[in-house]
Amino acid sequence: MATILLVDDDLDFVESTKAILESGASHQVTCAYNGEEALERIKEEKPNLIILDIMMPKKHGYALCEELKNNPEYSDIPILLLTAVSSEISRTRYTTQMGRMTQADDYIDKPVKPAELLSRVEELLEVHSS
Repeated sequence: MATILLVDDDLDFVESTKAILESGASHQVTCAYNGEEALERIKEEKPNLIILDIMMPKKHGYALCEELKNNPEYSDIPILLLTAVSSEISRTRYTTQMGRMTQADDYIDKPVKPAELLSRVEELLEVHSS
C-alpha cells in the first residue's frame, strides 16, 4: 500500500481528491493544507508520492518542491504538481515556466479527470518503486 501526501489549501478539492485516490486503489492518503504543514508531514511519514498544489499560503508549491528535490533525504519521493496556475496566470505571480523549471516528476493542470489522475499516480508509483 502506497502512502500519498495530498497538499492543497482548497478543503473541498482535498476531500474530493482524497476520495478518488482511496477508491481507485489501496492507497493511504494523508493531507496537508499549506507548504509548511506538508514539510512536517513529509518528515514524519516520508510518503511514497506527493501531490502538490502551487498556490498556497506559508510556502508555495514551487518552493517546497525545490527544497525537497535538493534534499538527499527526500529527493527520491516523486512529486506530481497538480495546480490551476495556467488558468490563473494573469492574476498570480506564478508561471507555468516556473513549474517546468522545478524538478517535479509530473505536472497536471486542474481540473483533472479522476481516471487521468489515477493513471498518472499509478505510473509514478510504478516507476519509482522499481
